Amino acid sequence: MPSEHLRSARWFEGDDEVALLHRVAMTSVGAEVDRAADRPVIGIAHSASDLNPCNLPLGELTEAVREGVLAAGGIPVVFPTLSLGEDLMKPSAMLYRNLLAIEVEEALRSYPIDGAVLLANCDKTVPASVMGAISADLPSIVVTGGTRQPAVFQGRRIGTGTDLWRITEDRRAGLVDDEAWAELERSLTCGLGACNTMGTAATMAIVTEALGLSLPGTSTIPAGTPERRAAAREAGSRAVELVAEQLRPSVLLTAESFANAVRVLHALGGSSNAVIHLTAMAGRAGVHLELDDFARLGKDVPVLVDVEPSGTALIPDLHDSGGLPAVLAEIAGLLDLSSKTVGGDIASIVASAPAAGPVIRPMAEPLKEAGAFAVLRGSLAPDGAVVRTSTASPGLFLHEGPAVVFDGYDDMRRRIDEPNPHLSEQSVLVLRGCGPVGGPGMPEWGMIPIPAVLAKQGVRDMVRVTDARMSGTSYGTVVLHVAPEAAVGGPLALVLDGDPIRVDVEGGTVELLVDEDELTRRRAGWSPPRWPELRGWVALYRKCVTQAPAGCDLDFLEAPTPAHRVVVEPVVGRS
Repeated sequence: MPSEHLRSARWFEGDDEVALLHRVAMTSVGAEVDRAADRPVIGIAHSASDLNPCNLPLGELTEAVREGVLAAGGIPVVFPTLSLGEDLMKPSAMLYRNLLAIEVEEALRSYPIDGAVLLANCDKTVPASVMGAISADLPSIVVTGGTRQPAVFQGRRIGTGTDLWRITEDRRAGLVDDEAWAELERSLTCGLGACNTMGTAATMAIVTEALGLSLPGTSTIPAGTPERRAAAREAGSRAVELVAEQLRPSVLLTAESFANAVRVLHALGGSSNAVIHLTAMAGRAGVHLELDDFARLGKDVPVLVDVEPSGTALIPDLHDSGGLPAVLAEIAGLLDLSSKTVGGDIASIVASAPAAGPVIRPMAEPLKEAGAFAVLRGSLAPDGAVVRTSTASPGLFLHEGPAVVFDGYDDMRRRIDEPNPHLSEQSVLVLRGCGPVGGPGMPEWGMIPIPAVLAKQGVRDMVRVTDARMSGTSYGTVVLHVAPEAAVGGPLALVLDGDPIRVDVEGGTVELLVDEDELTRRRAGWSPPRWPELRGWVALYRKCVTQAPAGCDLDFLEAPTPAHRVVVEPVVGRS
């Protein structure tokens, strides 16, 4: 490859002491370059960590990627990144998504890297890596690590997350004893990889493939399989070709490709968190993607993928049914087929897609019509909120009831099961102070548990309203991402116990039925929450994070329009 096409040549070409030192540094780690500097350097970023069972399989995939890069004539260089996982990070891995995006962007920009393979697997690691790659705008390809094996509990196969929440509800209702609870814990220790339901990790892996940043058919391959390793090796080889073709994110990620991804999200019955992540990714690409676009683009897209929590199967079953290519073929009439991907345009992927298996419903026999999400606005959410309708109860789509208010997660956990004479099945559970600023980081606390007294009566769903997120493995009639959030003075901050709240999912409204004069009086008495003095990342995050409808990115990281995009390259010289 001619060196003038390689940015790494600025480090390695020539005979001066600066180029010599750069070549010595590479040779010292086993990545030899010569003065011609005509082989592309491919950065292999991975987020494997012992603290993150979801991402730990990525470590062994780096060698497969390295093999692919070498086979295609490139120079592989492996580097670690921050590992984000909801299992152990508190209050939420979402607090650190933007930090990882910065790390990826700056590593790609500051080192002699011509193209990148991004190994990511957890629900925040995937969008963070993509956001960083978009901003750096080097030819990049994403390799995900796959989902873990299904667990078996009491003789039946169960999925990660979704079935845990269902069994937890039964335990709160007194239907699961300590022995069964201990058996569940043993069952869920079923290996490494991402959640095997349509949680955020699987959703973002598939959506990233739909955007065009992963090889076709690879996002649903289970973890730890020869097929997964072969896909990683192929991605390494393809990364070298992407550099030769200069197929950058700015070429692939158009308004049409984001529209395709949103439609795929609806067909999947995917995670509500993908609404935030896709918006943030579009913002990095200079593509204008609004909350209402998710409703508009999904109105003609039925939910077709029969995977928990919208359906009954698991991600390995989706893979056996043809994976994303088969889904794309089923909804091809709704897609922009000319959109490019790292593995050809959508039309070519559809043309070679396998026949859809039983987990992918035909358009004429969907799990649900008219999309997986509704966008609500009204006096309680002037800037919008989201409901995942594919996992909600249609009987609660039109509901009015008195508020039961919780100020933060600790307050909710402390009081959710306390006696409350005003609590009934009609009540609307309100959790506030858990948004991007209030959390901080907008934790996945939105699926408020059904109070034990009601759970024991057989209640399994209630209307819940919150400025938090919920896990993609969760379900229920939950009005999420209420904006503006309570911590910045949104109307949610003004709600009192007993206030009537009216939700109309099909009408797209969520209203606080309190007289405006009364709300004005309450607003005059409201003051922002006081937090301990902050430092470091959390202080910067709270100062600069945007609200949910804008993707919860940091305001100074959003891209200008592509026509005005400026990529800052380092000055290469002696340190």
